[in-house]
Amino acid sequence: MWGSAAEPADSYYQIRPECTDVPNTRFKIKPGKTLSVRKWQAAFTQEGILDIGKTLNRIQRGGIHPSIRGEVWEFLLGCYDPKSTFEEREQIRQRRRLQYASWKQECKQMFPVIGSGGFITAPVITEKGQPILDPLVLQETNLGEDSDFFKELESRGPLDEKVIQWMLTLHQIGLDVNRTDRTLVFYEKKENLSKLWDILALYAWIDNDVGYCQGMSDLCSPMIMLLEDEADAFWCFERLMRRLRGNFRSTGRSVGVEAQLTHLSTITQIIDPKLHHHLENLGGGDYLFAIRMIMVQFRREFSFCDSLYLWEMMWGLEYDPEMYSLYEEPEFEGEKTEGSSKGKPKSIKQCGKYERENMKNGGKSSAEGPLPISVFLVASVLKDKSSKLMTEARGLDDVVKILNDITGNLDAKKACSGAMKLHKKYLKKAKN
Repeated sequence: MWGSAAEPADSYYQIRPECTDVPNTRFKIKPGKTLSVRKWQAAFTQEGILDIGKTLNRIQRGGIHPSIRGEVWEFLLGCYDPKSTFEEREQIRQRRRLQYASWKQECKQMFPVIGSGGFITAPVITEKGQPILDPLVLQETNLGEDSDFFKELESRGPLDEKVIQWMLTLHQIGLDVNRTDRTLVFYEKKENLSKLWDILALYAWIDNDVGYCQGMSDLCSPMIMLLEDEADAFWCFERLMRRLRGNFRSTGRSVGVEAQLTHLSTITQIIDPKLHHHLENLGGGDYLFAIRMIMVQFRREFSFCDSLYLWEMMWGLEYDPEMYSLYEEPEFEGEKTEGSSKGKPKSIKQCGKYERENMKNGGKSSAEGPLPISVFLVASVLKDKSSKLMTEARGLDDVVKILNDITGNLDAKKACSGAMKLHKKYLKKAKN
C-alpha cells in the first residue's frame, strides 16, 4: 500500500547465523516503487504480451520484488520476447527443458555423478585420460574402485580430447561450488550445491569455445535460488553468459576481460586524466586491480541481495528488445556485444535508458560497439574514490585496499546513476 514502510529483503536470502562478517544489505522493498507481484501481473495483456517499457521504468524506480525476481530476469536476460504470448512462452520453456534433459543425459553417460545429487572436488582422470582412483573421489561419489564407471573407463580405450578436457574441469567446478555463497542458508543443502555443479558441468560441455572458468559459479548461483526448475535456471545462466562469455574467452596470450580493462583505462583517461596518470605511475595502467568487479559483476562488492538489485538495474538500463531474436538465431552463436539491428527499427520506448543513449550515439561507445554499463560502473567507483586514491595510494596494494573498503558501502541505485552520468560525459568528451 502507498505510504507503507519499506520492507527489508534479507529474509528472502537468509544468512547462516555464524556468518557475521557479511556486507549489510541496503535494498528494501518499497511499496509504490519496487516492481510488485500485482504490478508485474498487470503488465501483461490477456494473451500474455508484456509492456516491457513500463516494467523497465518500475525496475529503475525500486528494483524487483524477490518473489518474482526469477521470472522477471528471464525477460531482462532475453530468455523470452516480451511480444510473445503465454502459450508461446510455455512451448519454448518445454522445448528448452527437453533440450537440457537431453544434454544432461549425454553428460551423465560420460560421467554418472552428473544428476546423482553429488559432485566431485578431486580429479578423476589424468591429462592422458587414465582413471585416478582417488580415495576422496570414491568417497564423494560412492562409485567404489570396482564400479562399472571405472571399469568402463579403462576398457573404453583412448578418450576423445574434448571429453578429457571436460572431465578434467569437473573437480575444479566442484572446488568453486564449495566456495560459492557459503554464507547463505540455501547452500547448506548438498542438493543445491549439486544442482549448481550440474548446471556448470553441463555448460562447460556445450560451450566449446569458452567452457568453464573460475567466476562462473558466482554468476550462476543466484539463478539456482531464483528459479526452482533446474533447466530454467540453466537457460537463465546461459543467457547471462551470452553477455559475459567474451570476458572469459582466452586466446593463450590474453583473456577477453582485458579488452574491457583497456576501455576502462580510456574512459578514466578522458574523465579523470590526473587519476589515470597517478594509477599509471603506480604501475596500475593496465587496470588489473578492477578485474574482479567486471568478471563477476560486483558480486563481492555488494551483499548477496544488493548484488541482485544491482544486476537487474544494470540489465534494465541496457535492455534491448532485439536481444531475444539475436540470441535465438542461430542457436548458441549470438552474443550481446554489438547493437546489431535487423528488420524494422526497434521502439526506443522498449529500450533501457543506457541503450537509448547508445542509439542516439549511432549504437557505439567504442570502435567495437557499445560498451557494457559495468565498465562505466567501475569508472564511476574510481571517480568517487579519486581524491582518496590520489592522496593515499602509494602503491598498487593501497589501490586494492581502498577499493576493497567499498564492500558493503555502495548503493546500487546511486552506482547506476553515477555510471549513466559518466557515460553521457564520456560520449560528449569522446566526440570532441
